[in-house]
Amino acid sequence: MKLTGKLDYLELPATGGTLDSVKAFYSAALGWSFTDYGPTYSAFAEGLDGGFQADAGEAAAKPLPVLYSEALEETLAAVENAGGAIVKPIFSFPGGRRFHFTDPAGNELAVWGE
Repeated sequence: MKLTGKLDYLELPATGGTLDSVKAFYSAALGWSFTDYGPTYSAFAEGLDGGFQADAGEAAAKPLPVLYSEALEETLAAVENAGGAIVKPIFSFPGGRRFHFTDPAGNELAVWGE
């Protein structure tokens, strides 16, 4: 359900790597699928709709999306196996635990679990 003022879409730059390498990473690490809209844009619908922008002239500043995992250690292993770089190993924070990683395009993301 779309609500005024609520987060509805997340767009990430994919200018640090190829769009194909970014899509391959998220497919392998998290099982995502994509819909291409031309050679420089690919959308996803994985709980929160969003897309990757590979056109450097169109890409926005890099946000820190936070993903959820029921099995944090398994997700960390899948991210590493898919070629992600762990930049902050699993640590505790109020409300749970999380880790940060970068994808092939250089985007930093976090994954948290309870």
